[in-house]
Amino acid sequence: MNLIERFLQYTKFDTQSSEESQTVPSTSKQLIFAEYLKNELVKEGLSDVEMDEKGYIYATLKSNMRKKAPVIGFISHYDTSPDCSGAGVNARIVERYDGGDIILSPGIVSSPEKFPELLSHVGEDLIVTDGKTLLGADDKAGIAEIVQAMCYLRDHDEIKHGDIRVAFNPDEEIGMGAHHFDVEKFGCEWAYTVDGGDLGDLEYENFNAASAKVRLKGISVHPGYAKGKMINANRLAAEFISLLPADETPETTEGYQGFFHLLSIQSNIENAQLSYIIRDHDRERFEERKVQIQQCAAEINRRYGEGTCEIDVADQYYNMKEKIDPNMHVIDLVLMAMQTCGVPPKVEPIRGGTDGAQLSFKGLPCPNIFAGGVNFHGPFEFVSVQVMEKAMQVIVKICELTANYND
Repeated sequence: MNLIERFLQYTKFDTQSSEESQTVPSTSKQLIFAEYLKNELVKEGLSDVEMDEKGYIYATLKSNMRKKAPVIGFISHYDTSPDCSGAGVNARIVERYDGGDIILSPGIVSSPEKFPELLSHVGEDLIVTDGKTLLGADDKAGIAEIVQAMCYLRDHDEIKHGDIRVAFNPDEEIGMGAHHFDVEKFGCEWAYTVDGGDLGDLEYENFNAASAKVRLKGISVHPGYAKGKMINANRLAAEFISLLPADETPETTEGYQGFFHLLSIQSNIENAQLSYIIRDHDRERFEERKVQIQQCAAEINRRYGEGTCEIDVADQYYNMKEKIDPNMHVIDLVLMAMQTCGVPPKVEPIRGGTDGAQLSFKGLPCPNIFAGGVNFHGPFEFVSVQVMEKAMQVIVKICELTANYND
């Protein structure tokens, strides 16, 4: 099976995760694909293949060298986003894309006018959907590239490499992918998540992240007799929102700029609940943001009485740069691999997080490299065949370069 056949086979599995679930993995359908992957790794001749009860898969491509080399790993997640259906994916290949509109289905058009990223792939073969589901390149492209790279190394014994560990996990899309990842069992000195975007993406800076749950308590009184008595929790919610800066939201920021993102509001006159996420690349500014939102709660209480507003702020993950900076050889090897493979690197901060961020703080330095997908989490997602092939080549080259790495 070649790389693209492998990927297309993976897209047939519906593996959406769910934020509403309390199980691990969050959806049982993920385990169907996990079992398929485990069996595939066994069939392809990898060693130490195992899947734990939570759906985490680990395997090894054994060293073909006598001398000792660092044990490194490659990681991808197999769940897809809850934001868009992943059931019944109808993928097809647009050969030698000409730069024009792509008719996904009648009335559903992927146009470079709306998605200018398409123009970077003129002349390439693009895998697209029918516009009714996501594609699942995030991150089944990464899985396919890792598995194919291991098969390539297996079949080319002239390329020397140490022990290579691979791991595939559920629930990354809901922020839980690294929570049950067994770093000790994985046994690597460092690793790479293959979960980035377009050609050359290399990411080792991400947001520091926290969540904030705000609860507002109102007082309901008949509106005809409410003067001086009613406290309307709907209005409290609007007032709380107005206390945060309007120009520090996802839709008004870019690059290294952080934000407060209002995820949801549930309210009536007596009670309101607001759910926020807080993001910033700078750790000091991140801490200030957490204080800032707590001060908003204190201000509501000052205006309306103690207990009117309660807030819970919880850290989610931190900027992996803090852990990568002392281990820059991990980045240098990727840059060398990309250069050798003719891939221009694009080193940019992630305006989000990856499993690698949490794993880095568990003691496993783990930057993120490109898998090729574009327009994730929606029906206009696509991936270039040629970019996927380059990603596979970069993985192979990293393994080869690491074999000769001297600390």
